[in-house]
Amino acid sequence: MHACNIWNRDRVVEEAYRVLKPGGRFMCLEFSQVPNPVIRSVYDEYSFQVIPVLGQVLAADWKSYQYLVESIRQFPNQKDFKSLIELCGFKAVTYENLTFGVVAIHSGFKL
Repeated sequence: MHACNIWNRDRVVEEAYRVLKPGGRFMCLEFSQVPNPVIRSVYDEYSFQVIPVLGQVLAADWKSYQYLVESIRQFPNQKDFKSLIELCGFKAVTYENLTFGVVAIHSGFKL
């Protein structure tokens, strides 16, 4: 099984560009990569050791929560996703890290 929720990110972002009207704004809130190595280590430990256990206890489903953690790690880092958005035609592309980079909001405009 490939650990990714969207098989072709390029096509998804291209489609977002296609359907937006000129002046429209693309925004994406995604789990991301934590840049600080100390916080990243704690987050990784939590993700791989706690989240699947919670999934098992609360939903009787270890595998789906393990998949979730693995799929998050497959998503491009903030700079690489910003570049992808720009390559798809968006302008004034930015991102903002939230919760120490656990998630990031990317934004770009169709001009």
